[in-house]
Amino acid sequence: MSSRDQVFITVDELAHRLDADEPITLLDVRWQLTEPDGSATYAGGHLPGAVYVSLDHELSDHTVTGRGRHPLPSGSALQNAARRWGVRAGVPIVVYDDWNRAGSARAWWVLTAAGIPEVRILDGGLAAWTAAGRILETGSVTPEPGDVTVQHEDLYTGALPTVTADTLPDTLIDARASERFRGDVEPVDPVAGHIPGAVNVPSARVLADDGMLRPDADLRKLFGHTDSETAVYCGSGVTAALAVAALAATGVDAALFPGSWSEWSSDPARPVAKGV
Repeated sequence: MSSRDQVFITVDELAHRLDADEPITLLDVRWQLTEPDGSATYAGGHLPGAVYVSLDHELSDHTVTGRGRHPLPSGSALQNAARRWGVRAGVPIVVYDDWNRAGSARAWWVLTAAGIPEVRILDGGLAAWTAAGRILETGSVTPEPGDVTVQHEDLYTGALPTVTADTLPDTLIDARASERFRGDVEPVDPVAGHIPGAVNVPSARVLADDGMLRPDADLRKLFGHTDSETAVYCGSGVTAALAVAALAATGVDAALFPGSWSEWSSDPARPVAKGV
C-alpha cells in the first residue's frame, strides 16, 4: 500500500468495501472555525451508518490550560469516546467532513497518535461522496458500544511525532491562511503574526479546487524541502493536521505542534514575526 493509501481512501474504494459488507466504522467530523458544532448538518445528511464526532468536545480537552485553544484529549477520554462511536478492535476507520478536511484530519491525527491503527481520511470528503452519486441518510446513529483500546494515554508523546514551543525544528511550516501568517489580520488569537523562521504553506492549498488531495508531485513542490525534522503548526493544531496528513501521503513523517500559534502567542516573552 502506498503512503497516500495509508492516509487517504477514495470514494470508489470505500463504496466498494461497503457494498461488499466489509466492516468499517464511519466517523463524521463536521467542524468549521465559524461553526464548530456540526451535529445539525450531520443530522441533515451523512454517509449511511456514520456516527457524529465533536471535534471541540471529543477530540479536544478544554480543561487543559497552557496548550492552545484545542488541547489534545487524554488517551482514556478518547478511548471512552471511541467506544461510544462504536470503534472496535481490528475494524478499519474512515473519517470525513464537509470543510477542507480539517475535522477529518484532526480525527485521523488524534486516533493515530493514540495508537489506533487503520484510520484513513475520505479524499474529497462528503462532496466527493455525493458527487459520485452515493446516497446519504438523515437523523443520527447510535451504534453498539465498541471495544477499542488506545495504546497511549498522553497523545503529546504518542504514536505520532510532536514538538513543543521549546523544541521547534529549523524547518517549520505555518499552515494558516497567508493573511494571518503575515499578521495582516488575526480573527481568533490576541496577537497577529507568526513564529520567526516559519514558512507559510496554507493547508487549503494541499487540496485541488474539487477538494481532492493534490497529486504527490504537486505536494512535494508546494512544501519544498521537507524531511522527518519538519514540524507544522496552525492556529490551534487543527488545520495543521491536514498538512501533516498531506506530507505523510508523500512519505514524510512531519511533526505537529499541537498548541500552535494560540499557545505560542499566549506567552508575551516569545518573539513574533510579521510580513512574508
